[in-house]
Amino acid sequence: MDLFNDMPFSKLEIVKDAYLLKAYALANDKVLITDLESIISQAPLRHMMTKMGFTMSAAMTNCGTLGWLSDCKGYRYAVKNPLTDQPWPLMPASFQQLAILAAAEAGFNDFKPDACLINQYRVGASMGLHQDKNELDIHQPVVSVSFGIPAIFQLGGLTRADKTIKIPLEHGDVVVWGGESRLYFHGIAPLKMHTHPVLGAYRYNLTFRKAG
Repeated sequence: MDLFNDMPFSKLEIVKDAYLLKAYALANDKVLITDLESIISQAPLRHMMTKMGFTMSAAMTNCGTLGWLSDCKGYRYAVKNPLTDQPWPLMPASFQQLAILAAAEAGFNDFKPDACLINQYRVGASMGLHQDKNELDIHQPVVSVSFGIPAIFQLGGLTRADKTIKIPLEHGDVVVWGGESRLYFHGIAPLKMHTHPVLGAYRYNLTFRKAG
């Protein structure tokens, strides 16, 4: 667990039990992006459907023991990629270390992620306000990692109508929320035009959870 030791970063409490770890993944972005590209080559990104029949603007894939799915049957986790009927790619050690240590920095020790949802956002793509509530153990936090072009993360409250806080996210930033804020509504505002020197006009989001 030495990959992420001594990383320069800053910590900001957004609301109770929710933290922004600014630049937490930046120092090790090369190995993380290499592992991300390997996962995508094994389980290609695709645009899933909502249970209402709408196509999501973000393309998605997964790694880990469980993968998050959405279709007309609803939202759920599955052990296999339905497109290949094969298990999802293993979660790389770099991903596991990042998620576990970031959770600990936010005060959530013993986090054991078994699922990593990967979202790819093009310019103009967004994610509506939603709760992460398909996991069996909601006492475990959510760890969200940003790579690529900037985005605005919106964090609200326990109802969709609650006022949101808007947090600018840049390449290498990590957001961790759990405890009192674990079921808060959150989302991503439509991405504006930017270009990252490595990832181009895309944002990649890694969302780690203990799902099973």
